[in-house]
Amino acid sequence: MSPSTTITIIALVVAVLLALWVLASSFFTVEQQTAAVIERFGKFLRLADAGLGFKIPIIDRIHQRVSLRVQQLDVTVESKSKDNVFVELAIVIQYQVREDRIQDAVYRLTDHQRQIEAYVFDVVRAQVPIMTLEEAFENKDSIAKAVDTDLTGRMEQYGYEIVNVLVNDIDPDERVKVAMNEVQAAHREREAAVQRAEANRITLVKQAEAEAESKKLQGEGLANQRKAIAQGLRDSVELVRGTNADDRVDERSLMDLLLLGQWMDTQKEIAAGSKSTVIFMPNNPGAVSDIAQQIRTSILSAEAANLGADPDPGR
Repeated sequence: MSPSTTITIIALVVAVLLALWVLASSFFTVEQQTAAVIERFGKFLRLADAGLGFKIPIIDRIHQRVSLRVQQLDVTVESKSKDNVFVELAIVIQYQVREDRIQDAVYRLTDHQRQIEAYVFDVVRAQVPIMTLEEAFENKDSIAKAVDTDLTGRMEQYGYEIVNVLVNDIDPDERVKVAMNEVQAAHREREAAVQRAEANRITLVKQAEAEAESKKLQGEGLANQRKAIAQGLRDSVELVRGTNADDRVDERSLMDLLLLGQWMDTQKEIAAGSKSTVIFMPNNPGAVSDIAQQIRTSILSAEAANLGADPDPGR
């Protein structure tokens, strides 16, 4: 093979390889939900959508592939509350590039994530210092809304849309959390003590009402008992009068019998007491009249004391 033939073959191989390279570098693919920014000699030329694209080799180049999916940025901000407690807030920013503002998103910001973080820091450190720690926990949504409003207005000019802002966590110092748990435990214990006291009060009230009702029923029963005794004595007196007209049982004798019956009932209740040991009772034949006389004298003395007069034992 002559030298000229060899050179020709080499030239053909180089030409074929160059053609294959040019052909390969002329076509490119773009993924779904992605846009490719095409530049020509360093100047923006056009946007390529998802699918197969074409560009002129060497002259045109893909400057950047921009994702149109929703992206998430986690930001941790440390701030001090109104009551001088340092807290860390875990904030989640969900954002995406607007399809009609891709050029602004690529060329107007160098690092959009750092820019978003700076805005989040600015808003959070303006909101948290005017709240106490408890208010910060209660107003997580208002903090997220403030960050969302501020970011939406600021990032829109750069072609970014803020989809959602979440305050996932507010984490104070560990010692503060322990103190808060102790306060809550004391509060719960105080509420439990109040509830127990209220339950005891209700129990005591119910017991007192039941005891009062029991005493009332006992009094009514005793009154009915004495009424029945008096009725029985009267019936007995009437029976005696009916069988023997010569016997005269006056009201005084009837009262003596009634008082004696009450006195015996009283002695019976005293003897039934748990602390009663010995009761001395008279056993002479005249004991009944003496007891009746003593009871009558006691009653008259009490009445005289109430009226301010001296009792008359011989009455």
